[in-house]
Amino acid sequence: MKNPVSVEEYIKEHAHFSEALKVLRSIITSTELEEHIKWNAPVYSLDGKNIIGLGAHKNHFGIWFFNGVFLKDEQNLLMNAQEKTKGLRQMRFESIHDIDKNTVLAYVKEAIENQKSGKEIKPEKTKKVLIPEALKTLFQSQIELFKSFKALTPYKQKEYCEYIETAKREATILSRIEKIKPMILKGIGLHDKYKNC
Repeated sequence: MKNPVSVEEYIKEHAHFSEALKVLRSIITSTELEEHIKWNAPVYSLDGKNIIGLGAHKNHFGIWFFNGVFLKDEQNLLMNAQEKTKGLRQMRFESIHDIDKNTVLAYVKEAIENQKSGKEIKPEKTKKVLIPEALKTLFQSQIELFKSFKALTPYKQKEYCEYIETAKREATILSRIEKIKPMILKGIGLHDKYKNC
């Protein structure tokens, strides 16, 4: 299945639920939300913030609410998408006959109002990078290396720290340090050569 470039194409690719998807789409587009294709599926946003997604699978279709955890869900229609998801909630259907247009519209409008009032899950700030002892010792004697390390993004710093931390033997730690020194000085990440392949 190729990546859809429009919502119409997405609906056409899911022919077994196309009429139902059209109904849900018409409910959502009756509001002020803007329609896009993101992650190969229809997504509806407000002022650049994702509010709702529309999706179809083999045995069900539905709407997902990006910050659905804040919806009252008085009718108990929402389910947690996955155990690890914090904010995302799904409203699933198996047939076009399961769709109550007024109920769906009420949930959509509540999601919009929640966004306007600032109810959203904020991404957790990444924890401080813990530098292993072997690197700390090295940085004390090689100031330029330390400056180069500090100039890296926290993600790249963490990659290097984990690389050294996971070495069990002293010889492995030393060989890994020798390997990463020139990379750090060049300002590149541990796995940069594998990116954009």
